[in-house]
Amino acid sequence: MIGEIVLVILLGVTAVRLYKNAYKKPANFPPGPPSLPVYGAYWLVLAKAYNNLAAACIKFSNEYKSKVIGMILGTIPVVVVNDPYLLKEVLNREEFDGRMDIILGRLRSYWKKLGIFFTDGYFWHVQRRFTLRYMRDYGFGRRDESLESTVAHEVKEMIDMATNGPKYPAENDLVKGDQIYLPHFFAVPFMNGLMHVFTRACVPRQDYHILWTTARGALRFQRSSNDFGAALSFTPWLKDFLPEFSGYKGLKEGNQCILDLFTKIIKEALDTHDSSFNRHFLDVYISKMKEEMAEKKRTTYSVDQLALVCTDYMFPTASALQSVLSLLIERLLLHPEVQDKIHEEIDRVIGRDRLPTIDDRSNMPYTEACLREIMRIETLVPLGVPHRAMVDTKLDGYNIPEGSMVSLNYVTLHMNKEIWGDPENFRPERFIVNGRLQLSQDKSLPFGAGRRLCAGETYARQALFQVFAAFMQAFQVSTIDGKPYKQLAPRIQGIITTIPNFWIRVTPRK
Repeated sequence: MIGEIVLVILLGVTAVRLYKNAYKKPANFPPGPPSLPVYGAYWLVLAKAYNNLAAACIKFSNEYKSKVIGMILGTIPVVVVNDPYLLKEVLNREEFDGRMDIILGRLRSYWKKLGIFFTDGYFWHVQRRFTLRYMRDYGFGRRDESLESTVAHEVKEMIDMATNGPKYPAENDLVKGDQIYLPHFFAVPFMNGLMHVFTRACVPRQDYHILWTTARGALRFQRSSNDFGAALSFTPWLKDFLPEFSGYKGLKEGNQCILDLFTKIIKEALDTHDSSFNRHFLDVYISKMKEEMAEKKRTTYSVDQLALVCTDYMFPTASALQSVLSLLIERLLLHPEVQDKIHEEIDRVIGRDRLPTIDDRSNMPYTEACLREIMRIETLVPLGVPHRAMVDTKLDGYNIPEGSMVSLNYVTLHMNKEIWGDPENFRPERFIVNGRLQLSQDKSLPFGAGRRLCAGETYARQALFQVFAAFMQAFQVSTIDGKPYKQLAPRIQGIITTIPNFWIRVTPRK
């Protein structure tokens, strides 16, 4: 009898503690779901929309009638901004420029805090400024004939592969008769363009399998976690006991593909480095690193950091850009009339005797509008890369404690009816006024904004146009069985939004 009483008391005390912890939050913190043991509110977020955290956060925003929701994930205060105007405010306030020090960032950088994506403060400022300053000299972030020529060469190889069939064994995985395998078919032009910036050289066609292996690894990394990365961030021991289930194995092995690539390339650059002459960006970085080391300065430059700089720029290049084009091709299958309009514009502006160039962008508003529309309607990184509040501050009247994770729900901007009218419809014409592309009509932010703006925006937009326009100039796309495409494929919501890999039929245009 006494034992039963003690048990009831213990259960009662535990229930009270759980209840108090469930609603324990910082003072004047934004409203949001209560916390449960271990992962806090993460359980409830998953319950709302397991495979779409952005949608779950919108549901909570509506439920609590607040543009900003607050919750505890594990032990970390997390704020999710679900309003397009507050979102832009956060992007332009320096106190929100921090990055979270989470396992997702550490596991990809030798368990150190390195690179550009997941660093902040003085280290991030120095490294980002230096890389953008000197990568620009080799064509990154500006118009550059040498870089454009490199991408054009890789596009020709891509078209030849699809038109005339595989030339090397690895190509058989991506081309079978008149069919191509997406998204990896598109990877090489984007990746070799960036390789040109880093090394002034490209991976030759007989070695494309190196780039495809890297692209597969990058996409595997992107699909192995979600926007919050909560399972590993708050229970890191899962990596040792449940490496597959927790996503750790996919993250680690996917990331290692890119690190292996650049470890070899950087070693070659170090072995052949001549301080009297810089051949490419890697030489510029190595020269700066050796200079600071010789002066025995407290430096932010190192071989490991250079590997992570290259990795940070290559990750979206190897995974996001090929995914954007695959999402766009899927829309063309669903809306064949859009494909017809693209072909009409290409034939009228360029013809068939030359490849599209960057100069053609301004004269091809519909093709460019299709690229902008797919990046609006398919928010590639729905909650963005998480920010961190670097000081105690306020947002929309609420207290945001220092160290809080701040996630920006870009879906609330890209699917806002007040801004777009019919956001659920794929309608490239929304960006065109009187036959011309009107950038003022594009309120989307697929690359973010403010000081954390994606450094690769210019390169990405130029390369996407160059690759897509050339591909559509060469081919008509259709389903492999020739039947109408009825509905969109289910989305894979990892760190970025993707769809399952798929085959399409390409018919050379005559």
